Amino acid sequence: MSNLTKRAENLLMLIWAQAFIALAGSLFYSEVLGYIPCELCWVQRIFMYPLVVIYGAAMFKKEISVALPGLILSGIGMLVSIYHYLVQKLPVLQSAGDACGLVPCNFEYVNYFGFITIPFLAGTAFIVIFILHLFLLKEQRRKG
Repeated sequence: MSNLTKRAENLLMLIWAQAFIALAGSLFYSEVLGYIPCELCWVQRIFMYPLVVIYGAAMFKKEISVALPGLILSGIGMLVSIYHYLVQKLPVLQSAGDACGLVPCNFEYVNYFGFITIPFLAGTAFIVIFILHLFLLKEQRRKG
């Protein structure tokens, strides 16, 4: 078992909390409000949900190397979220969202302040997780 600095432990906790909040938020939108996820939303969930387990295990074991898959999953999820957001917001990509299944990927269930949609929220969560994980790696290198 590796000894983590207090800062590394705090970063792991922040990352886990961000992933958990994103998971809870997506379940709130689908299970409480009844919003049916589109196909790109499902893909984002596939990349977000394991992050709760990955970073939880890294916190429990106090081992940063356990969390490495989280960096990869959050990076890919971030790209999917950015693409999904662009499908919603750019007229040139709007037609790509029409062929997305039962719920079109360009449909916006929410649009807070004219720009905050569900893919925007997911993308923000992925970006926060990705950047905090980079800080975590920097902290590990500083310690080592």
